[in-house]
Amino acid sequence: MKKQWFTISVYSENNVGLLNRISGIFLKRHINIESLNVSKSEIDGVSKFTVVVFTTEDWTRKIVMQIEKQIEVIKAFYHTDEETIYQESALFKIASNLLFDERQIQNIIKESHAQIVTVSREFFVLAKTGKREEIDDMYQLLEPFGIMQFVRSGRIAVSKAEMRISTLLKEFEHK
Repeated sequence: MKKQWFTISVYSENNVGLLNRISGIFLKRHINIESLNVSKSEIDGVSKFTVVVFTTEDWTRKIVMQIEKQIEVIKAFYHTDEETIYQESALFKIASNLLFDERQIQNIIKESHAQIVTVSREFFVLAKTGKREEIDDMYQLLEPFGIMQFVRSGRIAVSKAEMRISTLLKEFEHK
C-alpha cells in the first residue's frame, strides 16, 4: 500500500489524559503526527481531535480502531485530503524595514493573499491561511529576506461527506 495524507477526526468526551493516550497509539506504531488540533465540536460537551498523518490506509484504519477503544472516545473517522475541506494558519514575523524597503515583500503579501496583522518599528506580522503547500510556498518566498519568527497551526478540517456523529449521539442518548 502506498503512503498518503489522512485526516483523522476523533469525537470524544473532554477528559484529562486522553490526548496523551491517543498520541501514545501513534508512538507505539512509529507513526509521526504531522498536525494536531483539539477544539470543541458542533456537539455541546463533545471535543474534536483533528490529527494528520502520512501513512498507509491499512495503518490508518488500525489506528482509528485502536483510538475507538478508548472509553471517552465516541467515534473516530479517517479521510483522505480529497474527502475533506481543510485549512491551516501561519504567522510570519519580519523586520519592519523590509516592508518599506523591499517592493518584492509587498508583492508576496498581495499575491499570497496574506494579511498584515500588526506593524511596529521593529517588526511586522503577516497572517496566512490556506493549504499546507500555500503556507510552505510563502515561507520559501519570505525566507531569503529573513523570518524572525514563524508558527503554524494544526489542520482544521471538515469532511465533504456527512459524518453522522450527531445522529449517533442522539441514538446513544435514547438507549
